[in-house]
Amino acid sequence: MGLLVADDNNFEDQLTGKKVIVKYYADWCGSCRLFAPKFKRLSNDEKYSGITFLDVNAESNPESRKKGAVKNLPSFAIFDDGKFVGSICTSKEEALVEFLEKAK
Repeated sequence: MGLLVADDNNFEDQLTGKKVIVKYYADWCGSCRLFAPKFKRLSNDEKYSGITFLDVNAESNPESRKKGAVKNLPSFAIFDDGKFVGSICTSKEEALVEFLEKAK
């Protein structure tokens, strides 16, 4: 499927009718920058073809950040048809994969 970018203007539209994982990041966050290629690789993995992957800048999109219960960065939130399912703050790929597996 690939990675999509969302902001406060189109965030709700991106969540409707599908299962979505959102990566919240900030440009200044070193761990976020290091995780970016891993998240992109996961977004192209056939195993997760039923999940939409979104990137959201947490600093410039406060409404989207609130909906994902972001407390630290990088943070990941899962939504199912617009409803918040859960979130995790991690910079470890294994932890995110485990989180994704529970969401499938």
